[in-house]
Amino acid sequence: MVVRIRLSRFGCKNKPFYRVMVANSRSPRDGKHLEVLGYDNPLPDGGKRMGLNFERVKYWLSVGAQPSEPVQRILFRAGVLPPPPMVAMGCKGGPHDMCPVDPMTGRVLNVEKPGTTNQQKAAEDEAVEEANSA
Repeated sequence: MVVRIRLSRFGCKNKPFYRVMVANSRSPRDGKHLEVLGYDNPLPDGGKRMGLNFERVKYWLSVGAQPSEPVQRILFRAGVLPPPPMVAMGCKGGPHDMCPVDPMTGRVLNVEKPGTTNQQKAAEDEAVEEANSA
C-alpha cells in the first residue's frame, strides 16, 4: 500500500479550503483517509493561512509517505522539507543545457566553471576574436 500526503478540497464554489491528509494512493481525492495532518487556506479572510501538525508530518515522512507536489511546496514553505530541485531550460530552439534556479526567487543562478579566472576568460575571448577576424 503506497501512502501519500495530499490535499483534500473542502469549502464552497470559488472559496477553496484544503485539508492536508494522509491517504492510500488509490483512494479518491475527497475519499477515505488515514489521518488529517493540517489545513491550507489559500484565501484567508482574516484567519490563519496554514496549520500543520509537524510531529505527525515528520512521522509519516519517516515511515515512507510520499508528499504530492502541492504538499511538497507547503512543507518547503513551512521549513519541513528541503527545496525541490528546479532547473530552467535554455532559450527556445537554443542549446538544451539546464541551468539551476533559485527556489525562493525563481531566478536563474549564474554558475561559473570551477577554476576559471578573469585572466582565463580574457584569453578565451581574445582567442575567439582572433578566430573570427582571421
